[in-house]
Amino acid sequence: MKLTYMKRLFVLLMLIVPFAAQAQKLSESAIENISERMAHQFQLRNDPALVFVTEQMSRTGSGGLEVDKTMMELKKDPAAMDAALKFLYQYSDGNRQTLIANLRAMNISSGNVYPIATYVVNKFKGEAKELQEEKAELYRIGAIPKVTSVMVAPPAAQPGNVTTVNTATAVPAAAGATGTATAAEPEDTRNWDVRAVFALQRPDDLVNLYGKENVVLRGVSDLDGNDAGKAWVVYPDTNNEMEVVFRKDSTKTITFGMENSKWKSPFGIKPGDPIEKVVKINTRSFRVNGFEWTNGGIVDSWEGGALDKKGVNILFKAINSGDPDLYDKFTGDTKFKADNSGVKKLGVVVDKVVFTTYQ
Repeated sequence: MKLTYMKRLFVLLMLIVPFAAQAQKLSESAIENISERMAHQFQLRNDPALVFVTEQMSRTGSGGLEVDKTMMELKKDPAAMDAALKFLYQYSDGNRQTLIANLRAMNISSGNVYPIATYVVNKFKGEAKELQEEKAELYRIGAIPKVTSVMVAPPAAQPGNVTTVNTATAVPAAAGATGTATAAEPEDTRNWDVRAVFALQRPDDLVNLYGKENVVLRGVSDLDGNDAGKAWVVYPDTNNEMEVVFRKDSTKTITFGMENSKWKSPFGIKPGDPIEKVVKINTRSFRVNGFEWTNGGIVDSWEGGALDKKGVNILFKAINSGDPDLYDKFTGDTKFKADNSGVKKLGVVVDKVVFTTYQ
């Protein structure tokens, strides 16, 4: 009797497991459909849901350096596809019905709406609360603007026409608003997203985008202080200075070394950021070359983290180097881990960050 019961249970499990596994996978049709529709909405540049998703893909690094290319080819990258769906779920406030409404608004085929919604909810429902809290915080601090400009960056001296969309799911108008605006400084309508630069092919494109009065060609140094030839520098000698090198093999390197910049860089990394933030972005600690030595302060290895092989290189500096006994432990021909307790005492921050990409 007991043996018969066990056999029945085994058969039942064999029947259930394939269905359970299937529930955790999307069909080829659904993958093709969501990839095509997200690419279409992404190109509009003013779809609130896709603006949010793309910002999150860029901020978290889920889309890599060439996030625009990733958004156009999600079906080729399962991890990026899952990330995009996760952020769509986050935009939908972790609510299944809102997610379904957003999928329909993207014109997802009716036969794919429910399977996609089920897949997403089952995969990310355990993170729903955390995602909602993160979304609220991102809006609060302005990391993802509720009103997004959709435009190409004009030269600094020229005004630009801007189309704006509200990327929040619901933002009520202020009571008693009359629509009469008070005098204010002209809005800065320039596009500070570095992704716009990744798409460029030639120096002339850079000049056309930002204006010849805002771009100069001058000598630059690499992260170790060696002569690196010449680079095209946008907004030179300002907090928004950016160095761009176009190479013959189509490689582009983009370097930032100024704090308080307006640029929105991949992974959200910028000069002045504490090393602890970079550890969090990388999802694990990494190895750095000792200061005041060859390649001093430069990342030696990302240790297989999220930034590994993503075209990101960083030079760090120590702010609190007044304690020689402590500082000496991190200088010279040595390497140290970014999460070493002494590193925090030194106040190690990003000095320069370089992004290298192909387009």
